[in-house]
Amino acid sequence: MKKLVLGLIAVVVVAGAAYLATHRTPSGTGGAPAVTDQGVPNPLRVATEGAYPPFNVAEPDGTLKGFEIDLAKDLCRRMGVKCEIAAQAWDGIIPGLQAGKYDVILAGMSITDDRRQAVDFTAPYVLTPAYFVAPKDSPLTKIDFGLQRLDIANMDEASTQAMDKLKAALKGKTVGVQVATIHANFLDTYLGDTVTIRRYDTLQNLSLDLATGRVDAGLADMTGWQPFLEGTDGQNAATFGPGITGGLLGPGIAAALRKGDGRLLDALNNAITAAKEDGTMKKLAEQWFHFDASAK
Repeated sequence: MKKLVLGLIAVVVVAGAAYLATHRTPSGTGGAPAVTDQGVPNPLRVATEGAYPPFNVAEPDGTLKGFEIDLAKDLCRRMGVKCEIAAQAWDGIIPGLQAGKYDVILAGMSITDDRRQAVDFTAPYVLTPAYFVAPKDSPLTKIDFGLQRLDIANMDEASTQAMDKLKAALKGKTVGVQVATIHANFLDTYLGDTVTIRRYDTLQNLSLDLATGRVDAGLADMTGWQPFLEGTDGQNAATFGPGITGGLLGPGIAAALRKGDGRLLDALNNAITAAKEDGTMKKLAEQWFHFDASAK
């Protein structure tokens, strides 16, 4: 009887070893990725947009570069895993995550209550205001709105006056914005009955139309505008109005991952905290944005 029991145990052990051998295959062999003791897939599959400089952009040869590309590599190094970074169209990036095509999104994605229903977010790593941009010779750039910053979560009398002046200045104008962004939500909510909203698949395409006069103004995060304003196409463009923060614009930009993946969330948050504490986040922000855009 004891031999029979031992024999059955041996069969179970062998079967279990065979199962692990076929279900924990190393990367590149066609099986599922291994997982570290901290619950991090190895390699970690990272999705980015590849069309939102300086956060992320694809070179003509397909090479990805930008703040989030460098950040992803740094976070992977801290977690002891390899990075596999791939471009994904913005409007399908969350469905792709939910379908298991990748493990995490680093794509200039702002934290919002609506997105929190679909994904979990890490702590923010970038926090900057949104700005309107128009041609320098536009009357819009000559208006004094009375405020440098407008926090839509805390609207006092001065903020209300600035918002009213903004609505009056933009009335009848065509304003461009990237589709499915917090900036599109802002326009829909606060200026939807005032302006004609033109939506773009990428900020780059919005910038091109702004430079050629196809729209009167555009709205995006300041870090997103930076490459355009510093480049040849944007030399005749400028920001106007107050920098807008708070409310539906969210508390900052963060990495997104599937709901319930708590161990990966903890590992990413630990790595992000470490990158902030040792100065890496600030260094990368200053390199790519030319100012410290890192969230504290």
